Amino acid sequence: MNQLSQEKKILIANLLVEGNSIRSIERITGVHRDTIMRLGITLGNKAYEFLHFKMRNLNCKYIQLDEMWGFIKKKKANKTAEDKREVGDVWVWVALDADTKLVPFFSVGKRSQARAVEMMEELQERINGRFQLCTDSFRGYFNAVDAVFGEDIDYAQLHKVYGEPAGETKRYSPANIIRVTKKMMLGHPDVNRISTSYVERQNLTMRMQIRRLTRLTNAFSKKLYNFQCAIALHFFHYNFMRIHQSLRVTPAMEAGITTHLWTWYDFLNYESQISKVA
Repeated sequence: MNQLSQEKKILIANLLVEGNSIRSIERITGVHRDTIMRLGITLGNKAYEFLHFKMRNLNCKYIQLDEMWGFIKKKKANKTAEDKREVGDVWVWVALDADTKLVPFFSVGKRSQARAVEMMEELQERINGRFQLCTDSFRGYFNAVDAVFGEDIDYAQLHKVYGEPAGETKRYSPANIIRVTKKMMLGHPDVNRISTSYVERQNLTMRMQIRRLTRLTNAFSKKLYNFQCAIALHFFHYNFMRIHQSLRVTPAMEAGITTHLWTWYDFLNYESQISKVA
């Protein structure tokens, strides 16, 4: 990996964040897949460090939070007693600012109360002042928000009731939404801003741009760490390098975190501020 030219590293990085598989990148670039994997892990680890330090003192006012399913090595139904704990279902938790489209924090793990609490603690640490939070009706959210923020937040839930798809389309088609209910949970949320539409659209972006999350294919991660690195690389690219179609700038520029469009040259030459990611 260290023998690759900077131009080759940039090409591989671009292909990774645009949703190409490891083997397709191998065919395009002529670089061995093991080298591509090592470079992806190195870049992902660096992206995690970068986001960890940059996403601080944010002035977000309307946060949407959602979680998206994936799996490591095999799906939960196929998991055996001999498999490691990390094998099976995994969830990507994403917080998104509805105004700037910035993703101030994400987390990878199980869909649990403990993970919900971790998300709230991170948001409390990273965002200045009071803000409005909107989530779905996952039962772990309310207790987590109440425990971390108390009354210092405006919190609402969007409760969706689904029906069953009819006929042979049941397996692959999304369920029909029968009704949507807005629930005021804490504080005084603005009813007109109660929504999870933007963060759910981000879920589609992740499915399209992260090969490991593409549905109905043979693409998946065999190790949780590799999966986490791929997610971190995606969100660095999304926040700092990808021009948002409606904003005409990157989310980080819209949020005032940076004044310029980052390039892979900037990122590769960025000096790490910590020696190791916990």
